[in-house]
Amino acid sequence: MRDAAPDETAHVVLIEPDRRAATLVDELLRLSWRGPLSVTHAERLDDLGTGAGGIISGSVAAVLLGGDEQLAALERMRTIAPAVPVLVLGSDYAEGSARVSLRAGAQDVLAKFDLTPVALRRALQHAIERKRSEGQLASRALQDPLTGLPNRTLFVDRLGIALERTRRTGAVTGVLFLDVDHFKLINDSLGHDAGDRVLSALADRLRSVLRPMDTVARFGGDEFTFLFEDLSNPDEALAIAERVRQVATMPVGIGEEQHELTVSIGVATTSDAGIAADAIIREADAAMYEAKGRGGGEAAFVRHDPPDLGALERSSPRAPGRAIEPEELRRAIDTAELRVVYQPHYLLEERRLSGFEALVRWQHPELGLLAPAEFLPVADEHGMTVAIGEFVLREALALLARVRRSGAELWASVNVALSQLGDPQLATALAVVDAAGVHPAAVYLEIRESAVTQEPDTVIRAARLLKAAGVRLAIDDYGTGSAPLHSLRTLQADLLKIHPRFVSELGGTGTDGAMVAAVVELGHALGMTVTAEGVETDAQLAELRELGCDAAQGFALARPVAADQLEALIAAAA
Repeated sequence: MRDAAPDETAHVVLIEPDRRAATLVDELLRLSWRGPLSVTHAERLDDLGTGAGGIISGSVAAVLLGGDEQLAALERMRTIAPAVPVLVLGSDYAEGSARVSLRAGAQDVLAKFDLTPVALRRALQHAIERKRSEGQLASRALQDPLTGLPNRTLFVDRLGIALERTRRTGAVTGVLFLDVDHFKLINDSLGHDAGDRVLSALADRLRSVLRPMDTVARFGGDEFTFLFEDLSNPDEALAIAERVRQVATMPVGIGEEQHELTVSIGVATTSDAGIAADAIIREADAAMYEAKGRGGGEAAFVRHDPPDLGALERSSPRAPGRAIEPEELRRAIDTAELRVVYQPHYLLEERRLSGFEALVRWQHPELGLLAPAEFLPVADEHGMTVAIGEFVLREALALLARVRRSGAELWASVNVALSQLGDPQLATALAVVDAAGVHPAAVYLEIRESAVTQEPDTVIRAARLLKAAGVRLAIDDYGTGSAPLHSLRTLQADLLKIHPRFVSELGGTGTDGAMVAAVVELGHALGMTVTAEGVETDAQLAELRELGCDAAQGFALARPVAADQLEALIAAAA
């Protein structure tokens, strides 16, 4: 850690309505700081006037934040200057309020009347260096290297924050999904370098139609997404979509020729902050495909009132031919119609079996073998998720105990639904682990990213209990939800599993692995092992190795198998 260079002045902003406390903090800083120091004091963030420009421009090294409106000020700081570290100054240290401040984006929480010069200087140094490291990570892991635009991860994070603001303001938030029509023809006929030039030129144009608070991101391939906040009404999003279309379809020069572009655009809007970010993105994507189905080159506007989006969140695939009845599923649980299969997990560097994921199936007497998506929504709606989860956990742990007794140092992972993370159910899960006679560190409980988005406090509270008991945590389906980065840091998970949608784009000629590389780097920066799910080809495996991904599972390595088949596979690998 270091202070500013000898010839640099460290600019610190102190927000503190208590003049006595402000004087104390100012004196402590000047006593301890090494090098030139400038302290700007204001009683409230709104009182800074021209001093706010330094915060927004990033010339301020840090903000020390006191007063009674710290959470509101922290939220504003995340909006106007996310790269500037903030330390919260409390009259005393209370663990509960400190956790709230840290989740809201503070780098540290200090009791201002108990500070010493050395403690204040060290805390400030750590905050500045930590934020600088985060900024360096963000520039690599959250930015598309070709266009310089935010990538999918950062877009989803910003959308989640926008929805949090919508909860208080009631304003309309819009998401626009844009796809370049027939882009593959450009790559095939002119080459991938030409395709990259088209995407770069298009990105520059799309930036030009944005307001300062709007976001445009490269979502993947030739797909771009937009976030528009504080719209006056849903129809305003359609007007914006038309402006985007006009700019996007201007001819692009490649060499000496001008090439015409057409795009398909879908829009979804909401004023309901209770809706998950991925649901809005999904609907904008569906609207885009509606536009493409009409021949492309137009904006298909889809308006979703809150009840419609709520229905969307509850919808899911059902068994072929007819709906699943709750009574059938209860009978299946009671009569042992449920089955557990196991997806092997391999370390990529040595292609070595390291563990397995337990997956539930239903051997329906009439409809055959059903996938989880065909019956778990019914279980969740009718209170059967906990019973199913306990069954899968017991089966997986019994198998794990057997294979570890045979000398195989493997681990097992089991998916845990949001409804299982309440305290009683969590205690039951821990009791099952203890009764199985396996070391807790050999057990991963997988939590979907969407659960972190929907109930961050519940998930974080459960994660702390599980970690304290020695169980490991995995974040499943990463890339489909909108979990804020500060929630991922707080969870302290051990394993990050990349959703198959990312992986499916790898391994082809000229494919762009920047998205997977960003997720891998993000996971490593947060101290997690990174696994790619849904790997289906050797080409995907090869690219994942090059991108630094640690492990993988999917049909290219092994299909899900029954317990006896997995034990045979383990014995053959010994």
